[in-house]
Amino acid sequence: MGNTTSDAVLRVQAREILRESGRTLWYLRSILAGILLLFLLLALAMYFMGDPVETVKRTPSPFGETLYFCAITALTIGYGDVVPTSTVGRIDAILLGLLGMVFTGLIVAAAVRGVQEAAHRARGRD
Repeated sequence: MGNTTSDAVLRVQAREILRESGRTLWYLRSILAGILLLFLLLALAMYFMGDPVETVKRTPSPFGETLYFCAITALTIGYGDVVPTSTVGRIDAILLGLLGMVFTGLIVAAAVRGVQEAAHRARGRD
């Protein structure tokens, strides 16, 4: 096997990974803020036009429950305890799911870039 650079194991510190991931998220802050604003607008649209209903009680959902539904939908979990009952609400739920996928993709991309940059710096130190 020998001591070649291809056989070397890089020691990458978690602190360096988090620092690089955080730096990437800082560069993406305007995009992330836009996604958050769009999420809040879609949550308001769901509350006023989506007619969300709690499935157990069959009653209209208060704003807190609607916000919970929007977060669960954006995270693509979808428990089914609150459901939209109008066409606008269903379209809104689809948009929330797509928005959540974009947000999750950006977070994962920042984490991957953090690992890559930390490994690159560790390689430069060796």
